Amino acid sequence: MAKQTFEESLEKLEQITREMEEGNLTLEASLKKFDEGMRLAEFCSRKLDEAQQRIDILINKDGTLQPEPFAGHSTGDS
Repeated sequence: MAKQTFEESLEKLEQITREMEEGNLTLEASLKKFDEGMRLAEFCSRKLDEAQQRIDILINKDGTLQPEPFAGHSTGDS
C-alpha cells in the first residue's frame, strides 16, 4: 500500500464500503475490495491506537499535562 494518511485511508475504506453495499460487484471484485478494506481498517486502527497512546502519555504524567515522546514514534511523516 502506498504511504497514505489516516484520512485518505478512511475515505478509501468508506468508498469501498459504499461499493460493496451497492451489490453490483462480481464475487472476485468483492473479495478484492474486502481484502483491501481489511488492510485499510487495520491501518486506520493502528493509527488510532498510536494516537491514543500519545494522548495517554500526555495526560497521565503525574496528573499534569507534560508532553513525553511516544516510544517508537518517528519524526518522519507516518
